[in-house]
Amino acid sequence: MKNWVKILGICLLLYVHTAGLLAEVPRLNILNETIRALYFHVPMWFGMTFLFTMSVYYAILYLRNPSPELDRKVLEYANVGTVFGVLGILTGMLWANYTWGSPWHGDPKQNGAAIALLVYLAYFVLRGSLDNQEQRARLSAVYNIFAFAAMVPLIFVIPRMTSSMHPGSGGNPGFNVYELDYRMRMVFYPAVAGWILIGLWITNVRIRLKNVEEAIIELEDEK
Repeated sequence: MKNWVKILGICLLLYVHTAGLLAEVPRLNILNETIRALYFHVPMWFGMTFLFTMSVYYAILYLRNPSPELDRKVLEYANVGTVFGVLGILTGMLWANYTWGSPWHGDPKQNGAAIALLVYLAYFVLRGSLDNQEQRARLSAVYNIFAFAAMVPLIFVIPRMTSSMHPGSGGNPGFNVYELDYRMRMVFYPAVAGWILIGLWITNVRIRLKNVEEAIIELEDEK
């Protein structure tokens, strides 16, 4: 990644954390200050979705033209995407605790997100259960496509069709419909961009570390 992209990501998140915690927000019943979770919870889900999309993209490329480099990209994008997903659930639980009265309300959106992450955790279990590198890469690439195909309806489709209380689901209007005014948009959109850029940076670093580790292993084998 270019240095200016990394600097941009850092600057965006510094701005988001400062403005997100200190800037004025609409004073709405029940939500009150918890509406600030929008700057962290939702952008993390955007980042997770982007990273999982990149993972499944490289999984498809791997199945078409297998290579260790592509397999490492599939794995690391899934790794960082899962971390973003866990952070998204935790920030969502914090918001739910103050808005709904409990961290886990059994809402279809929450349940769907938890199941989707469990499906991705099974991806890592699958990789760890196979010794043959080529077999592990190929089977996990196929499973990665299945995991992504399961995540989309679990998080974005089914909650909209059920009686979910989550904003934007089950007939409930999303934040942007009734209270995401221009002040919040000036923080929310940079937050989405910032979390995606930071996710890309972390993934890029992890891929480079894996490449170095593989190169060291190959040198040791040659000796």
